[in-house]
Amino acid sequence: MEDMKALIFNIQRYSLHDGNGIRTIVFFKGCPLHCPWCCNPESQSFEIENLSEPNECSGRFSPNNGRVYGKYMTIDEIIKEVEKDRIFYNTSGGGVTLSGGEVLSQGKFAIELLRRLKKLSIDTVIETSGSGNSEILLEMSKYLDTILFDLKIMDKLKAKKIIGIDIESVKNNMKLLVENKKRVIPRIPLIPGYTMDKENINEIIKFVKSLDLKEVHILPFHQYGSKKYEYLKRQYDLKDVDPPDIKLVDNIKKTIESHKIKVVVGGM
Repeated sequence: MEDMKALIFNIQRYSLHDGNGIRTIVFFKGCPLHCPWCCNPESQSFEIENLSEPNECSGRFSPNNGRVYGKYMTIDEIIKEVEKDRIFYNTSGGGVTLSGGEVLSQGKFAIELLRRLKKLSIDTVIETSGSGNSEILLEMSKYLDTILFDLKIMDKLKAKKIIGIDIESVKNNMKLLVENKKRVIPRIPLIPGYTMDKENINEIIKFVKSLDLKEVHILPFHQYGSKKYEYLKRQYDLKDVDPPDIKLVDNIKKTIESHKIKVVVGGM
């Protein structure tokens, strides 16, 4: 068990939006989905990647002027890193969040890591698309305080075609967690042209209400990760898409709130 390793592409400290308090986020590399709006394209591949950045003087891309994304780490190595921030967890009510990529894709490692974190009395959260093995997810949930669970495209055919997800499997995984009394918070990425239409929002509301969940987070689209596509030499289809209008975001917020559901904009 001590020799287990996972492919990690970043450990980010002092986050305030991915769980309660000040958090350390461990980013697992690799995701089975292909969301056109992904702000961490370096998280998608299950392989170590080189990201070439432009030289500050010439503006040209160079393999010697970039970063390596992905490193195999043991549980002990990760624990050593997150333990450095324990004082911030203790003073703020924070902890560790496992993100990605998709953490379920390296689920057995994540379960053991979470088990160790709970032995250290550290608050634990995952961010997930819900796309993965149900048994792995349920076992993982035994060591989780909160599950931040994405709901993106609810139409079965569109979800499969656009992002490569089986939405029925995702819905069943969320139901399973709720039935097992886990703290699940649905999150809705607000992506113009993909997730913001009235029909999709209404389907999400309908599903959330069927599970008697009382809180959702809405995450407005941004362009923070757009340059990474250029560095990775990948096509980015949303480069000319503007973030959603504030009034439109507020209207969606009010629509959801009208169903007696608490809405948090931008995460915790």
